[in-house]
Amino acid sequence: MGEKVVATRADLSDRQMYRRKLQSCLDALGRMLREDRFDRPKAVMGLEIELNLADDQGLPMLNNGQVLTAIGSADFQTELGRFNIEVNIAPHRLGGHVFEELREEIDTGLRYADRRAEEAGARIVMVGILPTLELDHTGLDAMSHNQRYSLLSDQILAARGEDITLDIKGVEHLQLDSITMVAEAAATSLQLHLQVTPERFSSVWNAAQAICGPQLALGANSPFLFGRELWRETRPVLFQQACDTRSAELKAQGVRPITWFGERWVDSAYDLFEENLKYFPALLPICDDEDPAKVLASGGVPRLGEMRLHNGTIYRWNRPVYDVSGRVPHLRVENRALPAGPTVADTLANAAFYYGVVRVLAEQSRPIWTRLPFERADENFEQAARYGIDAVFQWPRSGRAGRGGGLTTVSAVDLVLNELLPMAYQGLDAWGVEPADRDRYLGIIEQRCLRRTNGASWQSATFHRLREQYGTDRPTAIAAMTRRYMEHMRGGEPVHAWPVG
Repeated sequence: MGEKVVATRADLSDRQMYRRKLQSCLDALGRMLREDRFDRPKAVMGLEIELNLADDQGLPMLNNGQVLTAIGSADFQTELGRFNIEVNIAPHRLGGHVFEELREEIDTGLRYADRRAEEAGARIVMVGILPTLELDHTGLDAMSHNQRYSLLSDQILAARGEDITLDIKGVEHLQLDSITMVAEAAATSLQLHLQVTPERFSSVWNAAQAICGPQLALGANSPFLFGRELWRETRPVLFQQACDTRSAELKAQGVRPITWFGERWVDSAYDLFEENLKYFPALLPICDDEDPAKVLASGGVPRLGEMRLHNGTIYRWNRPVYDVSGRVPHLRVENRALPAGPTVADTLANAAFYYGVVRVLAEQSRPIWTRLPFERADENFEQAARYGIDAVFQWPRSGRAGRGGGLTTVSAVDLVLNELLPMAYQGLDAWGVEPADRDRYLGIIEQRCLRRTNGASWQSATFHRLREQYGTDRPTAIAAMTRRYMEHMRGGEPVHAWPVG
């Protein structure tokens, strides 16, 4: 979705042409996979961090245009809501002191951006959902001035044929009869990229899907939406409902939502791109003039623009990515499950855990996806979103094989401490990460588990402490909690060390 989108009404009406172009892109991808045309193995990682804008009182600021002008860096870009921006971190080799190098780079960049944003009256907040955001902040006038956003909003409403509604039951119940797509902008994410070869793609993607639940339980940081306390990580259910193209009838028929965990383990990246074409109608049916077959026949590398654009409108928690760099095509797994924040150190701890565990799970002789039914992985993800660090999962017993058998019930904390965290250490060693970096960032994960504290639990505990101790009303307590969050975030200490209240 980072591509520039320019369309006319005629472009948007030609779905048959777009469908043919999508098929030609898929055929070209299949040929490239068969002929081994992709980049050689590289241990390359990348990050994107979506950010919120708030004033010194913790209230949303809808001025990302002015903020981006003040920052003046191409690394910072718009997002859907005018209260959002995104920073893209250049790819790094996964090894050595990569996490400490990233900490310095991201911290320096965000502090500079925050100083410049302050000149425009805003401060940068790294949080999954800005707790003070209200429904009034998500009207169509709060959409960023970028044509692709308005086009996408129009197409979702047209496909749905009725108002977008929210009905989220968590600690409290939020029910709204009519919202705009801008409500989805409340959810800001951390995106972790890993370049993989075609041969390794399915193993890495399956491993990433399997640990979506545990990683989300550890990193939950979005317990409030529109003044209500909902799920510990409210982003997934917000994404699903706010971006839903289906009417009630289509839901009843089992039509798949565009925000989708998936329904099976895969054997190839091709499987996922094929599912995208098979199951999801085009939201932005915009064609370019490339003929992928002719480009391949001439020895060139096709952009596969229609496939990439279509792929960007489907919100998988682990998204397949086809890209071309230096005229060489490559594949990436883009992990999108995590929220932003709370701090740079917490963000890199989440990344270190993910890259370490995925490395080991992808190389196991008895892969996790042969022992964990896919539907259990999906249920684990929902449990993590609902309950955060207090979630309980179904997980394969050690030493037991067989799809659908040998599962046990285990808390997220026990699973991480006893099984996944040792894997993360092993995986980072395999990547060649320096022990000091490994120990620092995985130590943050360990402390979160031992103290049962992450961003979501801190937000909730602080909110309730303010309400109980001082008798403050709900909006005042949420705003005070948000200001304290912002202070601690800028201080840089990991969230497990923040005092409550």
